[in-house]
Amino acid sequence: MDDETSIRKIEHLKLCANENVESLYVSAGFDDIMLVHRALPEMDMDEIDMSFHLFRKKLSFPFMIASMTGGHADTTPINAALAEAAEEMRIGIGVGSQRAAIDDKKQIESFRTVRDKAPSTLVYANIGAAQLREYGIAKVEEAVEMIDADALAIHLNFLQEAIQPEGDVDATGCLDMIREISNSLKVPVFAKETGAGISREDALALVKAGVSAIDVGGVGGTSWAGVEVYRAEQSGDEMREHLGKLFWDYGIPTAASIVECKVSVPVIATGGIRNGLDVAKSIALGASVASAALPFVKPAFEGKDSVIKELNIVKRELQTAMFLSGCETIEELANAPIVITGKTMEFLSQRGYNLKDYSVKDML
Repeated sequence: MDDETSIRKIEHLKLCANENVESLYVSAGFDDIMLVHRALPEMDMDEIDMSFHLFRKKLSFPFMIASMTGGHADTTPINAALAEAAEEMRIGIGVGSQRAAIDDKKQIESFRTVRDKAPSTLVYANIGAAQLREYGIAKVEEAVEMIDADALAIHLNFLQEAIQPEGDVDATGCLDMIREISNSLKVPVFAKETGAGISREDALALVKAGVSAIDVGGVGGTSWAGVEVYRAEQSGDEMREHLGKLFWDYGIPTAASIVECKVSVPVIATGGIRNGLDVAKSIALGASVASAALPFVKPAFEGKDSVIKELNIVKRELQTAMFLSGCETIEELANAPIVITGKTMEFLSQRGYNLKDYSVKDML
């Protein structure tokens, strides 16, 4: 069982690096979001302050390397490269699911290296909602202590669980466990979808349960149903392959899910974030921070410098978007007017949201 989990981790990483695992026909929705251009920004672009605080940690700009990997010896140098880049750039980073290390102590180093290489920046631990009842508070605390985490992500990946052959599809009691863990841990706890988005109904339930933030993990980026299609093809599992293809693009696109999750806690925009303009649009929609994983997989195989190169591009893109929107701070960007069009507008309108709240913000 332990070896199976570890092998699955390296399989997932290699598939993400080498195959097309992104959403096929449903976008994250950022093409439907337009920032209102300011032809007279009346500022010095070099004076823009992009810093932001999350979970009591200061980030140089509101971005994190999303949960990606760990749990196999071959993932250790990947996590090390990502963590070194996060530390140097002063952004956040999350580890992949720590289930493999909780079940097999030999895998701890593949996660611990993240804190070792990123001693001062924001690092968050990660455990699946499907494992909470089995593990209980003690093992969840073990995951946090394993990497001296500043926060804990509880990932909600029931779409993937429903498709992969090893999946745990008993979702009963998860909300009660999230409530218990949120009230017991010494670090902030946040809920994190992994590619299917979070609705307003679930966002409200999670906040009531005590989470400190919500990571929307919407449709438009990596499809874990798609990842499982490749595994099913390799094993000759026709049913799993069929399910993965059918649900490849299933869920709520990221842009819409950001609006759905604007309740009373910070929102983390994940799912199809591919550049700094996407980050800017996410924040104007209501997110506090954005994150991405897939764009950094291949650079991580090359090493820290390649990851830093990609991060610097995202940072410069965000700075440019803020300049052209007339925003000197992240707080101003959060209040910048936007126009919502296309399928995102249709989705949100049918869900009953007042889109005028986004287009009539005070620009002066």
